[in-house]
Amino acid sequence: MKITVLMGGTSAERDVSLASGVRVAEALRSRGHEVLSVDTAHGILSAPDEQALLGGKIVKTIPPDVQALVRLNAQLPSTLRSLPSTEVVFLALHGGQGEDGTLQALLDLTGVPYTGSGHLASALAMDKDLSKHLFRAAGVPTGDWFMAPVAGEGKRERGKGGFAADVERELGLPVIVKPSKQGSTVGLSIVRQIGELWDAIDEAAKYDDEVMVEQFIPGRELTVGILGDEALPVGEIIPVHEIYDYECKYTAGMAQEIFPADLTPEETRMVQELARRAFRALKLRGYARIDFRMSPEGVFYCLEANTLPGMTALSLIPQAAAAAGISFPELCERIVRLAVDDRGAQ
Repeated sequence: MKITVLMGGTSAERDVSLASGVRVAEALRSRGHEVLSVDTAHGILSAPDEQALLGGKIVKTIPPDVQALVRLNAQLPSTLRSLPSTEVVFLALHGGQGEDGTLQALLDLTGVPYTGSGHLASALAMDKDLSKHLFRAAGVPTGDWFMAPVAGEGKRERGKGGFAADVERELGLPVIVKPSKQGSTVGLSIVRQIGELWDAIDEAAKYDDEVMVEQFIPGRELTVGILGDEALPVGEIIPVHEIYDYECKYTAGMAQEIFPADLTPEETRMVQELARRAFRALKLRGYARIDFRMSPEGVFYCLEANTLPGMTALSLIPQAAAAAGISFPELCERIVRLAVDDRGAQ
């Protein structure tokens, strides 16, 4: 099969995307597929480019062009038609227009199958505010939250009153402050004292025009991968830091990841069912990763859904697949087959 892997982009998660993309390309080639690697902020990658990226030389080797994705959006239909008989596009992009439904909508216009969820589901999952409303409607517990006032809404006049007082009274401390439409914990802060709230909101607002202030759920960090209609083995993450932040996710030795998690059979069935409900509630397809916190009382709270989860050597979906006896090359190929089958069913 002739497959184009799109990676890179210009989002805050560019480095992770490149690391995912070159690994996916290598895996698919090992299964006999003809693979073309494209950095959407650079162009077609040569074999030396890919080898450099596999060696970890990500940012310095291929710097992003901030206008490239804009150009790609305008030129994508003709770009794909010019590629040598692309049969399916593997999306290894993370964050930004690569994951929020923008690129998916453009790909829909080309008629070329692509991996992961469609444009509407991608947009819903990226918007954490909308996601949480849909989780609750589907009977999936999720922590309480507020959407924060951002720039231009007179934060200085409020001081510790107004919104800050509401947060402290209704959500309690600590709280999580994060961009509403980002991934990989980019721009996320834990606020332990109410005087830190506005600085955390300002930091999150650097990455998005909407900021969420969310109840902090203490407990165990769990994740459930969904592949097609199958829930993969549940994983538990024990990070060095209090939360599974960017450094812990992508730095070797910064987190212990246990697959399968040490749960009772009933707990495993429960969190897997909640993950499937969340998957269906957002109209996701193909594959995704659903993240949870298990409170000390044994309640599973859904944190978010990731429609294009990382595929690096440290990423969770590949580890979950391995626990189910699925090798990384087989996982990548199954994701491709799901995309082709889904397009054929439409």
